[in-house]
Parts: sequence; structure tokens; C-alpha cells
Amino acid sequence: MTAYLWIKAAHILAVISWMAGMLYLPRLFVYHAGAAQGSEMAMTFEIMERRLMRFIMLPAMIVTWITGLTLAVEGGFFQAGWLHGKLALVILMSALHGYFSVVRKKFVAGTNERKARYFRVMNEVPTLLLIGIVILVVLKPV
Repeated sequence: MTAYLWIKAAHILAVISWMAGMLYLPRLFVYHAGAAQGSEMAMTFEIMERRLMRFIMLPAMIVTWITGLTLAVEGGFFQAGWLHGKLALVILMSALHGYFSVVRKKFVAGTNERKARYFRVMNEVPTLLLIGIVILVVLKPV
């Protein structure tokens, strides 16, 4: 039981780290979209975005998946409907993470065509997914 609780603690810490990045990165995109291409400001955003993804978001996502699946196996939750819903939302969150990676590469290549307003809207998507995930985990409705 003690190992399970340590894995759970690691899972919660990884989720918090991943979500911090998922909420901050699109905000950086908002500011990046307003910076002149090739400017010192744009280059600063490129560095910030790359470091955030590489050193915080990607490791946190990997740890989230590993610890989450471990908890699901150890807890015998794969038969629970709430876990199926949660996994669907976490897969969507992971896909969004991948999309953000593509967007970051477009900024670096100078091919981003999206405006700041688009990224302001995209900034809300991780929040909505997170709300659904938390509700499913805490309330376990099905």
C-alpha cells in the first residue's frame, strides 16, 4: 500500500507540472504571435517555449502516463467506466500537447499563420479537459 501511495503522489506532482505547462504554453503563443518574426522578442519566446516543452512538459507527461497506468493496474480500475472517460480525456490532452509541439515548430520555422486571438481560445482547452478529468476521478460517476 505504501508504494501505491508514493506512485499516487508522483502522479499528482507530474499532472500538476504537465498542466502548468499546458496552461502556460498557449499564453506564450499569444505573446509570440504578437512579436515581429525574427525579432529578439520572438527568439526569446522560441527559447522559452522549447525549454518549457522539453524540460517540463514532456517529462511530466511521460511520468503522468506511467504512474497513471500503474495506478489503474494496481487499483484494478480498468473495468470502471469513469476510467474509460478519464483515459479518453487524457488522450485528448496528449493530442493537444502534440498539437502545441507542432505549433511551436511552426513559430520556429516562421510559418505560423494564427493570430493571438486563436491562442487565447486554445488556452482554455486544457482547462476544460482538466475539469472533465478531475470530475471523473473524484466523483467516479460511472
